[in-house]
Amino acid sequence: MEENVNKAIKYMILASFLFALMGIMAKELSDNLSTIQIVFFRNVFGVFIILYSIYKSPLKQIGGKFWLLIFRGVAGFSALLFFFYNIANIPLGEAMTFSKTSTIFTALLAYFFLKEQIGLKGWIGVFIGFIGILFIAEFDGSSLEKTDYLGILSGVGAALAYTSIRELRRFYDGRAIVLSFMAVGTILPLIFMIISEFYTNSKLDFMLGTFVMPQSKDWIFIFFLAIFSTYAQIYMTKSYSLAKAGIVSTVSYSNIAFSIVLGLFVGDAFPSFIVFLGIILIVLSGFLVSKK
Repeated sequence: MEENVNKAIKYMILASFLFALMGIMAKELSDNLSTIQIVFFRNVFGVFIILYSIYKSPLKQIGGKFWLLIFRGVAGFSALLFFFYNIANIPLGEAMTFSKTSTIFTALLAYFFLKEQIGLKGWIGVFIGFIGILFIAEFDGSSLEKTDYLGILSGVGAALAYTSIRELRRFYDGRAIVLSFMAVGTILPLIFMIISEFYTNSKLDFMLGTFVMPQSKDWIFIFFLAIFSTYAQIYMTKSYSLAKAGIVSTVSYSNIAFSIVLGLFVGDAFPSFIVFLGIILIVLSGFLVSKK
């Protein structure tokens, strides 16, 4: 049991670092490509990598939850779309922190839909987490920026995806779950890019964008984006399969630290005092919720 926990922690630290590297690749690509095109490239190569893995070692699963599998894919795609838009427009560490609010929303979803008890510490964690969100958004009581509400929605989308995984892993091989996410994340961007050829709306720039042929250096970033993101998903799934979610999700907060440090290397400013305090509150919130 202890050996499994140690493996799970190592896998999650590796996954967290790979997710941070994925964010750096996405940030570099955002100078030339639209968010929807980056999401497309992030997933399309991953589909082939997973299919090759399945070819080498066929799936062993029960199945029977097809529409829940599709729901997981759509929720994960939405979360990734909002996350990548934020990566292009705000520091990587802040974008990553917004996505990590998924722990708060997962606890709430589990409480309302799965009837799981949160407990006093859990509720305190949820409250602290929402205060942290306000600090990161630097909310002044008037209105939120687009990146703020999209950041919150990225957390909600990830929470919906993670909650569905808790049910899906009883019926499907982990690779099938990852494939559902990547397949949806390949097909929907293609549809949105086709729509963008005939319709534009600046308010929907996070989901609309025409296809632009990548430059030679972009292909290098695209290659590493696919590699880092695919293996991050694989190691994250392995980690959750080896230990309790509370342990694993707590360790996953290391990707905020990785993202802040790596972000500095590509020109991100160090978080302001208020934003940094918000990050600390959200991490504390995650610890309290995950412990329960």
